[in-house]
Amino acid sequence: MLLILRAIIVIVYSILVCIFGSIWCLFSPRNPRHVATFGHMLGRLSTVFGLKVELRKPAEAAHYGNAIYIANHQNNYDMITAAKIVQPTTVTVGKKSLLWIPFFGQLYWLTGNLLIDRDNRSKAHGTIGELVDQFNKKRISFWMFPEGTRSRGRGLLPFKTGAFHAAVAAGVPIIPIVVSNTHDKIKLNRWNNGLVIVEMLPPVDTSQFATTSVRKLATHCRELMSTKLEELNAEVAEREKSGKL
Repeated sequence: MLLILRAIIVIVYSILVCIFGSIWCLFSPRNPRHVATFGHMLGRLSTVFGLKVELRKPAEAAHYGNAIYIANHQNNYDMITAAKIVQPTTVTVGKKSLLWIPFFGQLYWLTGNLLIDRDNRSKAHGTIGELVDQFNKKRISFWMFPEGTRSRGRGLLPFKTGAFHAAVAAGVPIIPIVVSNTHDKIKLNRWNNGLVIVEMLPPVDTSQFATTSVRKLATHCRELMSTKLEELNAEVAEREKSGKL
């Protein structure tokens, strides 16, 4: 019964957000500020799923300039966990096929997110130049999943280098974001599904890697995120065991 109730609430709420959000965005289409607004609205569904999502970020995070945010990509629940920490004027980079998802796809495009054709290598490579061009024109940041696909319980997958090439070319920092484990954590017929911690790490200065390989930058960021992921998972397990959520 709880599963059915949750499904109804999630579907109705999501459709309403997408429809009214799309209408709202028509007055200022492709404005990058819309992504955080509606990402946070979808993040409110975490309560419906019985999750307590704890956000952690540096005190100066509100004053960061242009940057590339990278996050671990676990499953579809990223929409209600990681989305809660998206900063204003940050847009995501997603695959072109998202556009064809009813209601959501239209909102995704109208809010200013960047769509790429991952099956076309030349176009995907051209995206790096587009990111650099956007950085030079306005105050904007990009959110990317360097794993390139959902990990689905396989741990932190190897990183692709696109986000790191773009950061070095544009001369902007990388800001890692780590979300504690959500794989097999959410049971739709269970009222309380525990704690998820989303933590924003300090910026990584990419200029230090300008004279080395981009792969070293990617490896460095992955090591930072892997260490933090282990710490967060251990903390969550301890707090859930003790009931101190």
